[in-house]
Amino acid sequence: MKLTSLQALGAAIEEGSLRKAADRLGVSQPALSKLVRELELELSTTLLTRTSKGVLATPQGKVLHGHSQAVERELKAARSAIAQIGGSMVGDIRIAAVPLAVLLLIPETLRTFSKAYPDIRLSVTEELYMTQLQKLRNKEVDIALCGIPDSLAPGEFEMEPLVTTRMVVVMRKGHPLAKSTSLQELADAKWVYTHTAPETGYAKTLFETHGLKAPPVGAIVNSTLTLLSLIATGEYVGLLPHQIAILPLAKQYVDTAPIKDQVLDITVGVIVRTDSMVLPPIRNLLTHLHRAANQLKQ
Repeated sequence: MKLTSLQALGAAIEEGSLRKAADRLGVSQPALSKLVRELELELSTTLLTRTSKGVLATPQGKVLHGHSQAVERELKAARSAIAQIGGSMVGDIRIAAVPLAVLLLIPETLRTFSKAYPDIRLSVTEELYMTQLQKLRNKEVDIALCGIPDSLAPGEFEMEPLVTTRMVVVMRKGHPLAKSTSLQELADAKWVYTHTAPETGYAKTLFETHGLKAPPVGAIVNSTLTLLSLIATGEYVGLLPHQIAILPLAKQYVDTAPIKDQVLDITVGVIVRTDSMVLPPIRNLLTHLHRAANQLKQ
């Protein structure tokens, strides 16, 4: 199975047209069709179906394309890793970060790191913790900035704490429960859970820490913007990092409840695959993240 044949299949699937795929790869259409046909003969299956509008991937074609994309990512990572181990500070570093890290750590880190290493491209996406771990395992990202979990399987990841944040209870301005001073008063309210499932949401953790039953799930969201939108326009209650809750953008829509119960403190840190720690760019980026975190503490 040749890499050029896999690239031909990928271009055809992504472009939806053999002609456009051939133009993209700089080959003739018959040559591209031959490469795809060689794959089909090798695998004894049909990978593309022709339609009046172009081509579509068969289920078998989609499976092969997914695996070929993973192969390309691995080869690209290998080239960068080999260059970096040799002392060449070039390549890409992909970061998945929770909103608090995007707000507090990423700007200063990108400023100083990009100045020191202009040939390394940094890309940042906002992700939830569970999504980050899956992408780390799949090598779709190189670094995760998120809440440090209580436990992870030893050996797979390296974790380093950066900053601590306090989660505060928020609701829309004028909410009938806005003056609540205890979690018990909010036990029947509809809560927005900011996680992938209610079983792992911060609201559940907060209530159970105080010996209370987890509150009703009003919605489960995967972004801070969605949480703010729901809380600002509805009767929901939710949790936000203190540093985000006091931002002018948030304060004009939501209030922080004066809860006297001890609220939830979250340690935000960096998680990296153990095998990535040998790469100089990753180690240097961690140094810049710690510098940004130390500035916040000062």
